[in-house]
Amino acid sequence: MKIKIRKRYLFYFLAFTSAIITAIVSGFDSVAQVFISNPWALGLACFIWGVIISVLFSLILSISYKGKSLGAYTIDPTFKRVRLLKKQELLYHLLAGLGNAALTIGYFLLLSMMKGDVSVVLPFSQIVILYLIIIESIIEKNTPTLIEIQSSIIVTFGAILGSISLTGTISIEALLIVFLIINPGWVLLSIFQRKLKMMKIANKPNDAINIRLWNVIFACIISAIIIMIFDIISKSNYLLEGIYASFNHYFWVAIIAIGVFFSFIFYIRALGIGKASVTQAVKASVIIFSIPVTIALGYFGITEPFLMDPVFIVIKFIGIVLILLGILSFALTLTKAYIFIRMKPGFDIEETMKKLWDVRGVNRVCAVAGHYDFILKIRTRTLVKGYERILRKVEAVPGVDEYKWQSVLKEWEDI
Repeated sequence: MKIKIRKRYLFYFLAFTSAIITAIVSGFDSVAQVFISNPWALGLACFIWGVIISVLFSLILSISYKGKSLGAYTIDPTFKRVRLLKKQELLYHLLAGLGNAALTIGYFLLLSMMKGDVSVVLPFSQIVILYLIIIESIIEKNTPTLIEIQSSIIVTFGAILGSISLTGTISIEALLIVFLIINPGWVLLSIFQRKLKMMKIANKPNDAINIRLWNVIFACIISAIIIMIFDIISKSNYLLEGIYASFNHYFWVAIIAIGVFFSFIFYIRALGIGKASVTQAVKASVIIFSIPVTIALGYFGITEPFLMDPVFIVIKFIGIVLILLGILSFALTLTKAYIFIRMKPGFDIEETMKKLWDVRGVNRVCAVAGHYDFILKIRTRTLVKGYERILRKVEAVPGVDEYKWQSVLKEWEDI
């Protein structure tokens, strides 16, 4: 049975689900660190089991039932079966794998420094939203709007407040790991996974399951190479420790790998609908979900008890409110529309399509048969100014005879 859901709601459902799973997995990260104290070894062990779990689940989800795969019935309607890597995907997977390797190793290094306190570690990583806005403004056709920038800054400052501790100590080493390793890794991973999700494979949408499978394979190989180089330089044995840890503590590491697999499936699907910066801003809600996980870990003595100082709680609460305000701002200001265009005779279709595509705010250009010649899909967060700006640009395209703007009220998609 198919389940229909509005596309906007689908995006938030996917991003929030990924955040909830990530928060739960972060608790198992803290538990696993009790058994595997070396963050390099723990990161490699997670990748080794990540490959095993991803291959296993991908094969299970490839099983066909009534003409569709189990994966299409359950978590990704575009998934058919496990497939070999295509040539056009290779560079993106290499870059996304490098980002994943850097992100994971940096995350476990930071988690080790913070003594397993995920309520401090996770907020720091949300500063990546600002990184993503800058990158998107450079490499994507749609420059982020003022509202997107404001909302992202609100979420980021909320995340920073959520990470504040009353001890008054600041670790320069921890900040360097966040700004130079974790966040750049997140940028590479998010940007190139989104490019992979938007890519067409055999004229059909790319699926999140194959993207995750190949990403974790590349990330495992790259992380092993990085650790091996580090071992040679520092004369350590982290590579062997990671391999041994994957066998000696397979239970906890396998649980982490299962959670991460499904978290990334939902995250990649969300990336296929919204910008990387917007998706990451919504996923910043992981900070909210991580608080009960932190309290539980402290209650059972796995990490230090959650600080119940009133000032500390107020600061955390303000951070959560700012995150929610930023997410609501994203949710309530998005406007989608279609422009139907009729052209004067004698103008080249390809040249006209290129000029229409260059209009900022246009997400898709379709040449169609019938009463209209082109249909443009529009996405903007500034309705009045965006509406006027886009129409002025469309009017300026040579050959445009008449056009009609139709705003999207509801949009549905298979879940």
